Amino acid sequence: MTKLAPVLSAHWDEKDSFTLEGYKRHGGYKAAQKALTMDPDAIIQLVKDSGLRGRGGAGFPTGMKWGFIPQGDNKDHYLVVNADESEPGTCKDTPLLMANPHVLIEGCIIACHAIRAKHAFIYIRGEVTHVVRRVNQAIADAYAAGILGNGVDVVLHVGAGAYICGEETALLDSLEGFRGQPRLRPPFPAIAGLYARPTVVNNVESIASVPAIVMNGAEWYQSMGTEKSKGTTLYSLSGHVVNPGQFEAPLGVTLREILDLAGGVRPGHRLKFWTPGGSSTPLFTDAHLDVPLDYEGVAAAGSMLGTKALQIFDETTCVVRAVLRWTEFYKHESCGKCTPCREGTWWLVQILRDLEDGKGTEADLAKLLDLCDNIMGRSFCALGDGATSPITSSIKYFRDEYIAHLTNGACPFDPVASTLFVGAGA
Repeated sequence: MTKLAPVLSAHWDEKDSFTLEGYKRHGGYKAAQKALTMDPDAIIQLVKDSGLRGRGGAGFPTGMKWGFIPQGDNKDHYLVVNADESEPGTCKDTPLLMANPHVLIEGCIIACHAIRAKHAFIYIRGEVTHVVRRVNQAIADAYAAGILGNGVDVVLHVGAGAYICGEETALLDSLEGFRGQPRLRPPFPAIAGLYARPTVVNNVESIASVPAIVMNGAEWYQSMGTEKSKGTTLYSLSGHVVNPGQFEAPLGVTLREILDLAGGVRPGHRLKFWTPGGSSTPLFTDAHLDVPLDYEGVAAAGSMLGTKALQIFDETTCVVRAVLRWTEFYKHESCGKCTPCREGTWWLVQILRDLEDGKGTEADLAKLLDLCDNIMGRSFCALGDGATSPITSSIKYFRDEYIAHLTNGACPFDPVASTLFVGAGA
């Protein structure tokens, strides 16, 4: 892997990287000054040309999303930053906000100028109090310095901690004071978003990437990454590895390369399965170590890049138990608006609990897959789809391990069980 200078994480190792002084020491807010002298349409075109894609999971081109905002409509426009990071295993926006909140504020100023908005809202989870305090302080410092308040206002909104509010329309409902539930689309947020006004909803990392693009140009950004997935991004590495953490790398890096940087799987053990984009993406095994971690490469291999949460599990992990824990999470976080997700996730948990305890028959696997088929593509938003992904992929790669639970009459990884069964994909 060719070593490149970090972009988003360039100065995270400095003690005052999160302060206004620390940020301005490395040219902070110069990109905003430059952008404010540019035509808004030119900024949108620059972001389009750079190839920046949304970093929240879907990977939709950022500049194209900005371009959907109607102009000359005499309506207020809004920018909403989705900082409701809650996908199990995902931890990229939180350390970014802790280490350098001002890069997000600068990105908000540029994005607001581009889409002709005067107000930006940052929606963040209430549980991460330390991050809330740091971002609030950064916003206050930016106002005190006259950086904010001269055409752009930024408001930090603290959510109540609902996973569903990571879905952009549920987030908008929550911002408006309603229960966070997905909206029927169309209309899309670009036409009728926050307060029924044209709205852009972007992930923290997406907006934080904009200042560097404005300063260095589209060609510079295109020089990193792959043909259709440009730039660098933050990968969250966790689980059974020597050195877990955040790794900034060009899109298209492989897990093998990232594991080399992280010291590999913990000593004495070997990789069994992993997630390329959080728990809502289909599992991979050690056979996928060299899959390019970009949007096209991961999709071609049968999964999704998602939030780039690389959760690593070695051979001591029961895949059935891991999938059950994830499914319990999705059942708990289902907003209940649609039947496939509300009822389907409940039944998925019941069957998985029986299977994990060694109860039932092999026919329950077919029932489980049938349930997933009835949820996939039929739920109101992507939460239902995400709940099915680890189940279907784990049965695909580790069916023998599910059968072993039934054969043993208990989880074969339980210390009281007579044998330890290592799945076919291990």
